[in-house]
Amino acid sequence: MKPILSFPLFALLLMGATQASAVDYLLPPPGSRLIGQNQTWLVPANSQSLEKIAERYQTGVLLLLEANNTVDPYLPMPGSELTIPSQMLLPDTPREGIVVNLAELRLYYYPPGENRVEVYPIGIGLTGRETPVMTTRIIQKIPNPTWTPTAAMRARSQAQGITLPAVIPAGPNNPLGRFALRLQQGGGEYLIHGTNARSSIGLRASSGCIRMRAADIKALFTQVAWGTRVQIINEPVKYSTEPDGRRYVEVHQPLSRSDADNPQTMPVAINAAFGQFIDDAGTDAVAVDNALTRRAGYPVQVDAHSTTPAPVTTIQSVKAAVMPSGGETLSEAAEPTAGRVTIQ
Repeated sequence: MKPILSFPLFALLLMGATQASAVDYLLPPPGSRLIGQNQTWLVPANSQSLEKIAERYQTGVLLLLEANNTVDPYLPMPGSELTIPSQMLLPDTPREGIVVNLAELRLYYYPPGENRVEVYPIGIGLTGRETPVMTTRIIQKIPNPTWTPTAAMRARSQAQGITLPAVIPAGPNNPLGRFALRLQQGGGEYLIHGTNARSSIGLRASSGCIRMRAADIKALFTQVAWGTRVQIINEPVKYSTEPDGRRYVEVHQPLSRSDADNPQTMPVAINAAFGQFIDDAGTDAVAVDNALTRRAGYPVQVDAHSTTPAPVTTIQSVKAAVMPSGGETLSEAAEPTAGRVTIQ
């Protein structure tokens, strides 16, 4: 049985857990899709890049940029307050196996027979080399994979003055990392794998495969079985009417189709079901329109007559926090013994 941590303790653990391998959420009750709770983090005097902050809090760079659209993407200003988007709506899919939502650059894993979901940030295909939408299965688990660049990859690299070797052996410099999961669709062309480019997580950076941080792919690899169902969707808008009547919309920037596209202003498709949700008397249509414009990447409450903002938990920076008894730093005191934490 995994320990269930209260949210304040979860926040403390995250501050020290720079190498956590997953964030677990208890599954919500029937009829609910809302999980987690947003947090805020005060940028310390020795400011870190968003990439480092994203890794610390097990999220992605683009997710942080969506939630904090006025922040310097390279070096946030000391003293500024960042929203950590750790609240989300589960995708409207079967809660089985692996679910990837390309638009939010997240992978969800539902361990069989357990009342929890693991959430991981991922990297996906570049514009023009998109990761395809599909429902497929894992057909091979590959520890210590070698990497054989395709002819197209070698040609693209050669055009940039880079000559790729015919094969890159297994090891720390391998672009596939230490573990890979082969998907059935596409003749096995697509993989979920590690990477030697840590900064690419939470971005569009691959040739179509799905990238994960080293600790994340190791954790996923050790759990999933051959034949595990994998569903890849591209849904920039998620919405839910919760059992208590609250209504939420979570809007992400849609994936650009060309370099000329601006994901912040690209039109967002509204299907019939979402249109009915907007038109329902219980929904504040103006709030939905604001959410579609803002595209914050976390759930926004949009039920009519609601004045309750989404709760957040304020997190002090590790450097600014009070020293625990014994003289160790907070990051040392809060270092978890396992690579996974669970929140309610």
